[in-house]
Order: sequence, then structure tokens, then C-alpha cells
Amino acid sequence: MNYEPTDGLDARLDGGALRITLDRPEKRNALDDVMVDALIDHLDRANQDEDVRVIVVDGRGEDFCAGFDIVSRNAVASDRKPRVGSIQRRLPAQAHRLIPLVLSTQVPVVCAVRGWAAGLGLHLALAADFCIAASDARLWEPFATRGFTPDSGGTWLLPRLVGMARAKDLLLLGVELSGADAASWGLIHRSVDVSRVADEAEGVARRLADGPTVALGLTKWLVHQGAGLDLERHLANEALAMELSSRSNDFREGIAAMREKRAPRFEGR
Repeated sequence: MNYEPTDGLDARLDGGALRITLDRPEKRNALDDVMVDALIDHLDRANQDEDVRVIVVDGRGEDFCAGFDIVSRNAVASDRKPRVGSIQRRLPAQAHRLIPLVLSTQVPVVCAVRGWAAGLGLHLALAADFCIAASDARLWEPFATRGFTPDSGGTWLLPRLVGMARAKDLLLLGVELSGADAASWGLIHRSVDVSRVADEAEGVARRLADGPTVALGLTKWLVHQGAGLDLERHLANEALAMELSSRSNDFREGIAAMREKRAPRFEGR
């Protein structure tokens, strides 16, 4: 499959890693409609592409992503007021499709965050399976300070990651977190010095890319599905996942490696 770069977003397949770079450094990599559509397309393709074993998302320049570029959108639309309900009609096909795709794609997603991660940019990082952030990164929910309500799953993600009280600090009071504080809260996977972010994210991505891709994808599916199921239905899903993963080539390799007392060599099949 082809992963073509577009305005504001670079994408390339590097071995088993799909590398996506937000590329609008002059706008702190704020997303526009073209970039969101491209992200959705790449994630959808990667979920079906057997050559992709991990997805790595980062930002060009000093920042990860300052959210959605509503200033530019409003400037374009200023001469023509949209019909009532335009936001409600648009979001399901854009930001509200992007975040569920990150959560549901059966390919592990790693985000490398430096500088600002705000709004939709923050939610993109939090929806990833692993978020590695600079200790001095700035994680922020800007909505309340701008007079409107959160979108793109912020009010769903945050209570599940850090609990209701801390979620309200972020969403209602607009508390800004450093990467180090976000890691101590359990909001992200890890924080490191800014000079180490790329290497740390690459190390995690490499471990995932070298892993049993089928089993990892099904395990991710189980974790996310299990949050909304009772135990009986979740155990049924575990049985299904076990049935599927046990038929993979990587399962046979894992058993052979255990029998031969060596490290497994998974091929993602």
C-alpha cells in the first residue's frame, strides 16, 4: 500500500514501521482538515496492511501538535456563515473518526511528544498505545479557557487515564501539565529529557515491530473492548483472541523458541 505525504503531513513506510510526521512547524503542527483526512486514511490503510507492524507519530520542529487550527478554518469561512449543526455533522467524519481509529487499529501506535500537545493533539497522543514525552513538554486542554467544550474524546479518555478529579483539573480548570507530571499521573507512558525522546520512542517502536503482531493487535483489542463489557462477555472475547492468535505463525515460532531455549524471531504473521 502507498502512504503518500500531503500538505502538512509526511508519511513513509520504513521496514515494518509506518512513520507519520506532523509537518506544520510554523503553526506548532496544528491540524487542518487535509491533515486529519490524511491521518484517517493512513491509519485505515495500516490496519489492513500486513507490512505495517507499528505506527510512529511525531511532529516536525519544537512541538508535537497544538490541536486543531480553528483560527485558519474560521478565517476561510468568515465570509459565509455555516448552517446550524455544521460542527455536529462534520466531527463524526473528522476528529471523531480519528481518535477511535487510533484506539481500535490492531497495529500498536507510538507517539513521540515534544513541546506543545494540546486539544486534539493531546488526545491523539493519549489515544496512542505508548506516549513518550519530553519532561518539559506542555500538555494542555484549552477548551474551557476558550469558552467551548472538549471534542475528540477528551472527556472519555481523561477520566479513564487519571480519574475523575484530575480529569476535571485538566478539563474544567485548564491545568497545564509538564511531560514529567503527566508521567507521574499515569496520563502517558514515560517522560524523558527532550534530547532522548526520539530514541526512547524508537526503542519502544522497535520492540513492538519485532513482536508477535497478531497477538499484540488482539491484546490491544481485548484491553479496549474489556472496558465496556461484563466479565462473561470479555472472557468470550479472550477465547476468540486465543483461538486466532494460536493459529498464527508467530505462535508456532514462540513455542519452538521456548522448546529450543532461544529468543523468538517473530515475523508478524
